[in-house]
Amino acid sequence: MISTTIMHFQTYLDKFEEAADKLNKKLLHKKNIEVSVGIRMDSPCLKLYKKAWASPAQDPVTAESRIFFSVWTNKQIINDQKLFYNIHAFKLRKLPGYKIESRKFADTFRAGFQDFKDQWQNVSIKFGPLTLMEGWLKIDPENFQAEIAELANKFLETAYLIDEALAKFKK
Repeated sequence: MISTTIMHFQTYLDKFEEAADKLNKKLLHKKNIEVSVGIRMDSPCLKLYKKAWASPAQDPVTAESRIFFSVWTNKQIINDQKLFYNIHAFKLRKLPGYKIESRKFADTFRAGFQDFKDQWQNVSIKFGPLTLMEGWLKIDPENFQAEIAELANKFLETAYLIDEALAKFKK
């Protein structure tokens, strides 16, 4: 028997697409932030990123060195009626044009993020340097497009913190 969650997997992916369609395209363009909706690690997700935050000549969604914001769910999370979000920073020491120590970069970003922390539900910054922040919120599994869009818009307000942190490590 196929579980209800698996049967509705495409439905959840469609909800992420609907949320992406609701984002302010002019603001995304102004901030040079791109959107990707897809399935990563068996999870429907939405990612926001800048090409400048990734290794050049590689797909910024999968580049070896990259920074991105993501919102996702999966079978277990859907069963728990949750939506997760985070900002990841992978292998920044390999990002050309910068001399980055991951822990120092994470500390720099998190210092700036403190001013925004109260605006994010169930958020934590108590992770290693790969996860700059992570949180979750309770959702209605049938209708959570607005929550995805709201999280993405919150990220757009704070994305400059990544640029500011990177600037401190420019060669």
